[in-house]
Amino acid sequence: MTQSTLDRTRLYQNELAAIRRDIHAHPELGLEEYRTADLVAAKLEEWGIEVHRGVGKTGVVGVLRNGNGQAAIGLRADMDALPILEATGLPHASQNPGRMHACGHDGHTTMLLGAAKYLAETRNFNGTVNFIFQPAEEGVGGALAMLQDGLFERFPCNQVYGMHNRPGLPVGKFITGSGARAAGGAFFDITITGKGAHGAHPQQSVDPVVVACHLGTALQSIVSRNISAQDTAVLSITRIHSGDAYNVIPQSALMAGTVRTMKPEVMTAIEHNMKRLAVSIAAGFGAEATVDFRVIFAAMVNDDAEAVAYGDAAAALVGEDNVRRDGPPGMGSEDFSFMMEQVPGAHINLGNGDSAALHNHRYDFNDETIPYGVALYATITEKKLPKGTAD
Repeated sequence: MTQSTLDRTRLYQNELAAIRRDIHAHPELGLEEYRTADLVAAKLEEWGIEVHRGVGKTGVVGVLRNGNGQAAIGLRADMDALPILEATGLPHASQNPGRMHACGHDGHTTMLLGAAKYLAETRNFNGTVNFIFQPAEEGVGGALAMLQDGLFERFPCNQVYGMHNRPGLPVGKFITGSGARAAGGAFFDITITGKGAHGAHPQQSVDPVVVACHLGTALQSIVSRNISAQDTAVLSITRIHSGDAYNVIPQSALMAGTVRTMKPEVMTAIEHNMKRLAVSIAAGFGAEATVDFRVIFAAMVNDDAEAVAYGDAAAALVGEDNVRRDGPPGMGSEDFSFMMEQVPGAHINLGNGDSAALHNHRYDFNDETIPYGVALYATITEKKLPKGTAD
C-alpha cells in the first residue's frame, strides 16, 4: 500500500513540477498572493474540490469530504515569497524583480496541491480533509490572519499537519520530533535621534552613528550575559541605516533585526534588556533612543502523539532508517505555530538535497522532493481518516 502511494505520486511528477516552476517564476509577497491563489483555486476546482477564497485576505481553503466519517484533518502549506533579487539564472527564475521564492513555499504549495489531486482521485479515506493554503508566512502574519478570519470555526480540524523543506538533507529523508521544533521570533526597530552637523565639525553634533556602533556591540551581550547558558537565544542586527552624504553627520540612525527564542520568558528578558541598553547608551552620548519590539511568531511546538503519528507515516513511506525522530529544533521561526496552539498537530522537515540555503538568492526548491511531500500528506490522511470507519 505504501509503496504504491509513493509510486502513484510520482506519476504526477511532471505536472506538479510545471506548476511549481510557474509559481516560482511569479513570486508574490505576503498578502499579495493573488495570482498564486487564483492558480491554487483553479486547480482545486479542476479536481472537484470545494474552494473557499479570501480566508485571511489571500488564503485559500479546499474542502474534500468522503464517506460518513465526522473526523477532519487540516493539511497546511505556505504560499508567499521573499523580497530578494534572484540570482539562479534558471529558465523558471523570478519574473518579478526583487521578489523570489527563496524559501521553497512554491514547492510547499505544489506538494499540497499534489496531495489534493491524489486524495480526490483515490478517496481512500473517510471524513473531511481541509487543504489550507496560507498566505504571508514570512513575518507578515498570515496564520493569524486566517485564524482571525475563523479558520478553525469554519473548517474544524481534529489535527493539523505541515511541512518544510530542508537544504542539506537528502531527498527522501525526514526529520521531526516532539516538543519545540522552531523558535519564537520577534522583529525590532531602534530609532536613535542625535544632532546633525557638518562632518568636519563633529563637536557641534550628537552623532547617532557612534551611538549605533556602540549599541550594536552592546546588544550582543544580552544573550551572553543576561540569558542562561541553558536557554537558547539568537539576537541578530540585520539592518543599520544613517545618513546620505560623505560630509554630513546625520540627525538620526535606524537599526533593525530579529530575536529568536524557545521560551516566551526569554523573549521578554531580551526585550527588557534591549530597551534598557538602547535608552541608557544613547543617553550617555547625549542622544535619545526608542525601541519598537514586536513578537511575530510563537515557538512551534509539536504535539507528542501527533509527532509520533507523523513520523510513523513518513517511516511507512521511506523506512524507519530515513526518518529522524529526535532532530534538534531550529532557530528559524514558523507561524504554523499559531495554528498548532489551537489544534493539536505536527510539523516535519523533508530533504531538499544539495541546494543553496534557505533565503539565499541562489536557492531553488528541488522538484525531486515533490512526490515525498505529496505521499506524506496522503499517508497521514489515510492513517488519521481510515476507510470503512465512522466516528
